[in-house]
Amino acid sequence: MIVTVTLNPALDLTYRVGTLVPHGTHRVSQVAERPGGKGLNVAGVLHALGEPVLATGLLGGTTGGRVTTLLAGDAVPAAFVRIAGETRRTVAVADDVDATGFWEPGPQVTPGEWAAFVAHFRDLLGTADVVALSGSLPPGVPVDAYATLVHLAAEYAVPSILDTSGEALRHGLAARPDLAKPNTTELSALLASASVPGGAAITAGRDRTFADAAPGRAGTDAGPSGARDADAGPALLEARGGGRELADAARALELGARAVVVSQGPDGLLALTVDEAWRGVPSERLEGNPTGAGDACVAALARGLRDRTPWPALLADAVALSAAAVAAPVAGAVDAATYRRLLPAVRVSAA
Repeated sequence: MIVTVTLNPALDLTYRVGTLVPHGTHRVSQVAERPGGKGLNVAGVLHALGEPVLATGLLGGTTGGRVTTLLAGDAVPAAFVRIAGETRRTVAVADDVDATGFWEPGPQVTPGEWAAFVAHFRDLLGTADVVALSGSLPPGVPVDAYATLVHLAAEYAVPSILDTSGEALRHGLAARPDLAKPNTTELSALLASASVPGGAAITAGRDRTFADAAPGRAGTDAGPSGARDADAGPALLEARGGGRELADAARALELGARAVVVSQGPDGLLALTVDEAWRGVPSERLEGNPTGAGDACVAALARGLRDRTPWPALLADAVALSAAAVAAPVAGAVDAATYRRLLPAVRVSAA
C-alpha cells in the first residue's frame, strides 16, 4: 500500500473559462470541486490507476468535513487526523492554455495536534510499502516536519518520496529521503539560499540504500534506488561538472536526497542518483491544466519505487502520466487515453 501524506489539504475548486484576462470579468463554463492538496492529488491518481493507496494528513472544520465527504464519494481510502482549525480552499482558474491559482493559508495546528498525527503516521507505517510526503506545511507544524516523517519511515524500512519546497524541502532533504521530486523553480529557489559549494563532498553516511529499505527486496541493485553507500559515483561526478540542470540536481543529492527527479514542465523529467542520470521527454506538448502534473508524476514514482521499476521505464511512465494529468480537466485526475497514447512514445536517454 502507498500512503500519501497531505499536511495542508484543501477543498480544491477549479473554474473553467475560455480565456483568462487580468482585471476582466469571466463567465465560468464549468466548476469542479475536489479534495485538494498535493498528497490528495497523488492519492486520487493512484486510486484511478487501481493502486492500493491510503490518504492521510490533517483535516478540520466544515471545509475539512466536505473534503472527507468527497473522498468517500470517490471511494479513496483515507484516515485523517482531525484538527480544530478550518481546512483551507484553493481555486484554480483554467483556460485553454494554462491555469492561475489562488491558495488560501492553512489552519493553525497546535503542538498536540501535530503530536497526534506523528503517532498516527507511525501506526500506518506497519502496512505501508512507500510513503509520499507532499505539499506545504500549515502554520504551527514544525519546519522540520517532513524530516521527522522521513526518519520514522526509515525506522520501519519504508521508502519515502518528498515533494515540497522552501525550508520544508531543505530540512526534509537533510533527513535523506529515498527520492526527492522538486520542480526546477523549487530547486533553484532552494539552492539560491543554500550554502552548498559546487564541489562539496556528498553527504556522509549513506548507509541505507533503497534496496535495504524496501521490505523483502534487499540484495538487488535494480530500480531507482539511489546511491550505493559512501562515495559519489560516476553520474554524480559528471553532473557536478555538467550543465546547470545536472549541477542543480547534483547539489540536491549533496543536501541529502538518495535520488532526485526534477520536473521540468513540458520539457519532461531529469533523474539523478550518484550512479545514474536519465532524462525523459514527452513526444509532444499538450495544452491544458498543468496544476496536477507534478502530483501525477509523484504517483508514478511511488508505484515505481514499490515495484523497483528500472529508471528508463519509470521515467517514461512518470512523463506520460504527468502529461495525461495536463489533459485532464482538474488536478488529481488523468486522461487515460492520453496516458496510453503517450507512454510508448516517451523518449528516455542517459543524461
